[in-house]
Amino acid sequence: MPRLFLSFTLALALAACSSVRHGDTLAIDRSVKAQAHNNRIHAVVLHYTAADKATSFKVLTGNTVSSHYLITDDDPPVIHQLVDEQQRAWHAGAGEWYGRNDMNTSSIGIEIVHPGKKDEQWVDYHPAQIEQVVLLLKDILSRYDIAPENIVGHSDIAPQRKLDPGPRFPWQTLAHAGIGRWFSEQAVTRALDTYKKEGLPDIEWAQKKLKRLGYGIAQTGKLDKATHNVIAAFQMHYRPHQVDGKLDAETAAIIDALS
Repeated sequence: MPRLFLSFTLALALAACSSVRHGDTLAIDRSVKAQAHNNRIHAVVLHYTAADKATSFKVLTGNTVSSHYLITDDDPPVIHQLVDEQQRAWHAGAGEWYGRNDMNTSSIGIEIVHPGKKDEQWVDYHPAQIEQVVLLLKDILSRYDIAPENIVGHSDIAPQRKLDPGPRFPWQTLAHAGIGRWFSEQAVTRALDTYKKEGLPDIEWAQKKLKRLGYGIAQTGKLDKATHNVIAAFQMHYRPHQVDGKLDAETAAIIDALS
């Protein structure tokens, strides 16, 4: 029998023996790490449930909608984790933030048991709930490198169809706790002085600035319905005492201060 054939046969036999010996054990060497990667989670999206606790649990544990966390309106409020953070919860739906369209895949969703409106009036959040929101966000931020501008409301990423967490959500309280994006009052004052002297910027300016701030907004140069909704979403987050979707001097000054 030729020596080459014997060598080939021996190699096959050794490979077969190796396969038998290690076939029931998966051996993975993790000593070498790649550097070209980043974290899947880049944002946190805050919501209100627009329902009571029982209904919120029923909806969020069903087969159509979910969130990673639910903060109840108990006294004291309880934080429930409904979905593992590494799993994709179905809380965001269609939306956009800084050009990202699949927010479910890249964000953590936090639902707060809160009615939104009652008798057509916006309802304040209970301070104890906000304390839990702050604690939960600080815990999340300790584990993920999430930029301040990526702590957002559902209305920020889906301004054409969502209002939550609404104008009563205290974004400034979060900012005082070192969470999220906020503006400099001094910068707003300077911009207001400029607008008093030179007049308001136009809608094209606002659309470009809002796009730069993360909002999904078409650059039409017109105050159309979609632009109105984006401005209203911006106001709910940064100027909640007057949400009308209009580009007034204060709204423009806050846009300017942030961008």
